[in-house]
Amino acid sequence: MQQAEAGVAIKEQCRQHGFSDASFYNWRAKFGGMSVPDAKRLKELEAENAKLKHLLADSILDAEALKAALGRKR
Repeated sequence: MQQAEAGVAIKEQCRQHGFSDASFYNWRAKFGGMSVPDAKRLKELEAENAKLKHLLADSILDAEALKAALGRKR
């Protein structure tokens, strides 16, 4: 992204680094204006959020299974 800000053609950069123009624009939309530590922290937070969502889904499934099991015994 620093090369794009410096004036290097985006298509040329994408060809050199082996990714599509669409990928570049997606990355720029997500990480544009961020410093490297900020981008790393964002990735860490996204991973933590995914883990927490998974744990929540598991606990909801467990609760539903318990409700179903208790409902059948009565």
